[in-house]
Amino acid sequence: MIGVNPSLAGKSVHGAAFFKTLADVPEPIDMVDIFRNSTAAGGVVDEALALNPRPWMIWMQLGVRDDATAARAQALGTKVVMDRCPKIEYQRLGIGNA
Repeated sequence: MIGVNPSLAGKSVHGAAFFKTLADVPEPIDMVDIFRNSTAAGGVVDEALALNPRPWMIWMQLGVRDDATAARAQALGTKVVMDRCPKIEYQRLGIGNA
């Protein structure tokens, strides 16, 4: 897990460094989990779609939906889940020790 938060960039929490933008992350990103409101989700998704390689999955947390943005991502082959929490879904599906 890699933290991206402009206000925490350059700091670390429990030994994990935070980056200002997704583009600043020095390795490919598999999944972007958006902890922002629906009005901010589009900008985060656009930032993710500009990466090379693009993440294969974008999650929008509980209460977060942006159908137009999701359609743009899906048209580029990126899977999108909206209004869900990975931890809750992993437990519901019995996947791993989430």
